[in-house]
Amino acid sequence: MNLVVQSSEPIAAAHVKPLVALARGGQTHCVDERVLRIADADPAQRPDIEAYCATHALDYAYMPPGQALRDFGLVAMDMDSTLITIECIDEIADFCGLKAEVSAITEASMRGELKNFNESLTARVALLKGLDASALEHVFNERLRLSPGAETMLAAAKAAGLRTLLVSGGFTFFTERLKAQLGLDFTRANTLEIVDGKLTGKVTGEIVNASVKARTVRETCEKLGIPTSRAIALGDGSNDLEMMAEVGLSVAFRAKPVVRAAANVAFNHVGLDGLLRLF
Repeated sequence: MNLVVQSSEPIAAAHVKPLVALARGGQTHCVDERVLRIADADPAQRPDIEAYCATHALDYAYMPPGQALRDFGLVAMDMDSTLITIECIDEIADFCGLKAEVSAITEASMRGELKNFNESLTARVALLKGLDASALEHVFNERLRLSPGAETMLAAAKAAGLRTLLVSGGFTFFTERLKAQLGLDFTRANTLEIVDGKLTGKVTGEIVNASVKARTVRETCEKLGIPTSRAIALGDGSNDLEMMAEVGLSVAFRAKPVVRAAANVAFNHVGLDGLLRLF
């Protein structure tokens, strides 16, 4: 396998020899100053590589030689804390003075401590009852930011022929605006019920939980005429695990421990454009 080591800063030359030795690898190639590729690396050495990279704030991945981004046909992304830096529901709750309470439920849910996502989401949305819907616009315009490397990653994926899917346990108010802004192909999310300009504290339609996310990935692949093995999924929370298990390459982005442990690749330090440097 190729061992690809990445950093948010230039990789110091002093790291090269220890990494090659730990990887039991062969030829090295500095893709750029922040990326080192080691050929013929032994995946059995993963625990040693994991320990070294964790100590030195490096990200690593074992990748099949010769694999290219264009070998895939779809990149599926979670929204909150993945494509964007915030959890939208937490920021909405801030407008009614309940951010701490809602954030605590969100965190527990994303860590996998709350097994029923539907109940978790329903409880959080109920706390928003009566809030003026203008709060959603404020969150989008004033607080929502793309994660580092997001636009670079999306542009390269599109150039390589991949279609894009934003599939979220969050809300259509945000996914539809991001779809228009970023030129995404497909979106799926929850719809907040709004009556007379105020949130009712309810969502309408089927809740987009872990199994619905996975089903959406499968259905999108069917629509594109590709197997799910030709899809890439990026996520950070436990409700992303099922869709990540469906695909050929799963990437945990600034993710909870349960997600990092299950994913093919974990980016703890680099941006979303780290995906491009794997190939």
